[in-house]
Amino acid sequence: MLSRAFITATTITTFGAGMASAAAESAPVPVVQTRTWKTSAQPKIPAHRPKNRNKGIALNQVVQRAWNYQQFRCLDNLWTRESNWNHRAYNRSSGAYGIPQALPAGKMRGAGRDWRSNPETQIRWGLAYIKGRYGRPCGAWGHWRSHNWY
Repeated sequence: MLSRAFITATTITTFGAGMASAAAESAPVPVVQTRTWKTSAQPKIPAHRPKNRNKGIALNQVVQRAWNYQQFRCLDNLWTRESNWNHRAYNRSSGAYGIPQALPAGKMRGAGRDWRSNPETQIRWGLAYIKGRYGRPCGAWGHWRSHNWY
């Protein structure tokens, strides 16, 4: 937890914008002022880093896609129910495999040769699948809640 944050503010003020003299005919010269102060203020919503390594990988990939934290929460709900974030999860009755429970499992082959053992590859494939089929993780989570599959 941060005890103090340093904040820098920059202000630009332009003088002489309405003057009709020879000196004012040239472009106005901005004056830049910089101030730094300390504050003990904390963000209203603390940042949460997942404790599970696979969730951390997924959060990084969600952020790279410019999806917000709510999308990660939907993804967490979805993949917790599908595989409990286990990259070696195997469904004996359907043959689904990995964190996103790809069916057939071999579909993940296109994301990388290490799809069986690398959670990063599985997550990358799963997010691409979700984007293509549902747009975003909350769309996939909504479908899962209605149909118990995605």
